[in-house]
Order: sequence, then structure tokens, then C-alpha cells
Amino acid sequence: MHAELPDLILRKGADRRLRAGHLWVFSNEVDTERSPLSAFSAGDPVVVRGTDGRVLGSAYVEPNALICARLYAPNQMVAPDAGLFSNSLGAALEARQQFFDAPFYRLVYGDSDLLPGLVVDRFGDYLVCQFNNAGIERYQAQVIDALVSQLSPEGVLLRSDSRNRREQGLEDRIETVFGDVPAAVPLEENGVRFEAPVKGGQKTGWFYDHRLNRARLQAFSRGARVLDVYSYIGGWGIQAAAAGADSVICVDSSQAALDAVAGNAALNGVGDQVSCEQGRADAVMQALAAAGEQFDIVVLDPPAFVQRRKDLKKGIAAYRRINELGLRLLRPGGLLVAGSCSMHMPRLELNAALQGAARRSACELRIVEQGGQGPDHPIHPAIPETEYLKAVFARRMN
Repeated sequence: MHAELPDLILRKGADRRLRAGHLWVFSNEVDTERSPLSAFSAGDPVVVRGTDGRVLGSAYVEPNALICARLYAPNQMVAPDAGLFSNSLGAALEARQQFFDAPFYRLVYGDSDLLPGLVVDRFGDYLVCQFNNAGIERYQAQVIDALVSQLSPEGVLLRSDSRNRREQGLEDRIETVFGDVPAAVPLEENGVRFEAPVKGGQKTGWFYDHRLNRARLQAFSRGARVLDVYSYIGGWGIQAAAAGADSVICVDSSQAALDAVAGNAALNGVGDQVSCEQGRADAVMQALAAAGEQFDIVVLDPPAFVQRRKDLKKGIAAYRRINELGLRLLRPGGLLVAGSCSMHMPRLELNAALQGAARRSACELRIVEQGGQGPDHPIHPAIPETEYLKAVFARRMN
């Protein structure tokens, strides 16, 4: 399918990254004399060309953003119409069905599914969507129509309230755009059931990305005393309890999240094994340490401490600090599970932060496993920004 699209022409040499497979165009890479960005509106489709006229792909433009164009069809001239979205969503669905038997997964992961700026999480008969930039938002109606046509959901919810949107001056939008969506929807992960608060919870209501890492935690959990810090609604802790942990304490600053923990524990028949502590993570861990508490497993899965590259130094210190607190609560021979969802935090830096925490705690660690995001968050090999999740399983030696 060819389309007549206006040209976005790059400067000499600026095409190398795209020829290698990347999908982003930065504003300083555009030959603004030949194709001024001011001539475009957010979401305008363009064909991106090298200075020699070679077609690099079709993209939609965000003229006022640092990433001023995002390719949705590399090496092709294709209009962003109903057929395109139907084909891209169909390919994303086929990929998920290859890996998952049950309909609980991230259906669309932005650039990796050639739908830049779009996130769709599937909760059985319900879909939760995030339109994270002005470009994809322009095509919201076509995307929703394609989702409804292919999946026949009971309801589709918009959770377009991300930090990325606000940085672009876009308004938050939380609304049901098809059918009906309850405040909390059921899901199953690794054989454990949950109710995810899709309307009032974090992001889309659930974090599918740590699925494989939580499955690994189950393998270590039988008979263990577990501390789950930054627990949210209990994704780690309740799976540990369901796998046979003797006891689990979930820690979160949100009482609403901990109320959901209690409900999810009851849903799986592990209410007697799971308790909750509301408060700031560092304060609760300090109080537990002062009380002489010790655990067999400590899980630390904080929010992103490194939102931007310039925050890296401060973020490394934050990761070191919380893991130092965690190690104070971990018995010798116990397992520390350290997570990071900071894209700008390299795995080597996370490992170094753990080593710093161990040194300050006068103990030694050995990394026994390292995990990342699951197959519903596929990594584009030419786009390192699509790889963000880290999980380190480390044994305290002494």
C-alpha cells in the first residue's frame, strides 16, 4: 500500500541510525531548509528521506518535540489508516498468542510493535490503552476501532495520564471509550489471580513486565519469610505466598494499594500468610531493622529513580540506599531481589549499586540470576531504549 505523503528530509549523515533499524528522528537531524518542521502539525504523516532522496520509512510528526518523528513503517510509504492499524495490531496479537495461552498480557509495546507511543494492556475481556504522545493520539479513533474489531472486548479504557504526555502539554485523559469497564478487572499471572485497579491504580493498573521474574521468585519461596517493599497490589508477595512462603509482609505508601493486597491475598486463599505495613519504604525498613526483624527473601521493586539521563548519579545513590536497608533485613544465606524499571540505569550500574550496598552493610553478595522484561515487552535490537527492566537475584553470603 503506497501513499502520497509529504517529505521529511534528513541532513547529510543523519540517516545512519535509521538505516541501522532505529525508528526515531530527532529535531536536529532534519534538513529544515528543505522540509521545515513548522510546516507540520502533530500527527501529520510523512515519508522520511535521506538527503539523497532514499525512502527511510513512513512516520508521524511531532514538530515541537525532541523526537520529532517516529517511524511506523520502516522502508515503506504507507498512510496511517485503518488498514495499517489493523495489520499492526494483528501482528502484535499473533506474537502474544505465541507465548501466552491466557489473554493477560501487554498487547502493544510501542515502537517494538511499530505503534510508537501506544501501550495496550489486555485483561481478558478488557483493554486499557495509553496514547503517550501527540502523534498516536491523533489516530485514537482508528486504533480503538481496530482493537474492537479484532478482539471484541467488553470494554476499552483510556489511561492516557502519563508523565510523557504532560511533558508535551497534553491533558490527562481517563475515560471509558467503548463498552463498560469496572474499577477493578481480573487477571491471572503464573497461576495466581489478581484484581487490578485499572481506573485508580498505577499506570494501566498492573505491571506485566516482571512476569517471568515473579515466576522465578515462586521457585525460591516455599517455607520462606518474605518482605515485599514497594509492593503496590502484591504482585510479588502474593505470588510468593501462593508458592508456599510461610509469611509475607507487603510494604507500600498507598493504603488503597494495600487494601488491594488484602483483597488479592484473600482471592488466592493466602490471607493468613500476608500482612501489610503502610508507610514510606525507607521508614518502614528502618523500623523493621530496629525491631530486629530478619527475612529469607527481600524484594525491592521501586518506581524509576532515574527518569532522565542527568539523574543517573542521584538515582544510583537511591538504589544503593534502599538495597542497603534491604540487606540489613536479610539473613545470611537469604535472597535479595532488586528490581529497576529505569531505562537510563544500565545493568552494570545497578550491579555496582548492589555491591556498594553490600560493602556498606559489611556483607558479600553473589548474583545467582538476572532477569528482564517478558516477551510481551519485546526489545527492538536497534532501539536500546526499548530495554528498561532489570531484576537481580542475589544471595547474601554472610
